[in-house]
Amino acid sequence: MLTVENLRVSFPTRVGRVDAVRGVSFSLGREKLGIVGESGSGKSTIGRAILGLLPPPVEVSADRLEFAGIDLLRATRVQWRDLRGRRIGMILQDPKYSLNPVMRVGAQIEECLRRDGSRDARRRVGDLLTAVRIRDPDRVAKAWPHELSGGMGQRAMIAMMLAGEPDLLIADEPTSALDVTVQLQVLAILDDLVTERGMGLIFISHDLELVATFCNRVAIMYAGRIVETLPAGELHSATHPYTRGLLGCLPRLDRPQQRLPVLVRDPAWLSEPR
Repeated sequence: MLTVENLRVSFPTRVGRVDAVRGVSFSLGREKLGIVGESGSGKSTIGRAILGLLPPPVEVSADRLEFAGIDLLRATRVQWRDLRGRRIGMILQDPKYSLNPVMRVGAQIEECLRRDGSRDARRRVGDLLTAVRIRDPDRVAKAWPHELSGGMGQRAMIAMMLAGEPDLLIADEPTSALDVTVQLQVLAILDDLVTERGMGLIFISHDLELVATFCNRVAIMYAGRIVETLPAGELHSATHPYTRGLLGCLPRLDRPQQRLPVLVRDPAWLSEPR
């Protein structure tokens, strides 16, 4: 579904251009791929580069950046209009910054449906809210964004992204602002969507344990590079020293934590990924 080869993203600064993403490569089918790394490692930048949301003077280049046979680096405005929100959707971290505060929730979802030519947009709003396990869709549709809890707002965001029935969903830390119980509910919704609708999911997170239990594969990022990719079930058998260091920082319940491991930055980590 998605092929990324040697993706590079650079930003201008006062002292020259800085590479935020350095030669990232991966492929995605109808599965759940987790991208994990510390803040500033380039995770979110990859998602925005795939969606073409990085305007000049940001430079995006790749040997290949292709979705369903479409070259995203050479896509026209008409192609992007067909792709964004329709075939590729994106869920951001906090719904209070993504939902329009002066529009009711139902009107925002209905707007997405009418954009896609739905003849019965108002009825489908209720269907979409029901699909994300909202028990009282009529009440939520009439609510203003500030009247919703964080978990309810995130479900409304997911419902909005489903309006175009996308093949690929990019979730940029969709549960980091939620408590643990609500996190599990949102993850269950995303899991059902991938299974039932045959979607591909890129799940961006900094939570190793969460990704290990939720995703099929995990890509570990460090300083703009993917240093290791492995099946999620084998994450605790990772061999890269950076991945091992991240795992060593996880809290343990079976024994007291003496001292957190110290990661000695190695320039070799920026070489070709494993």
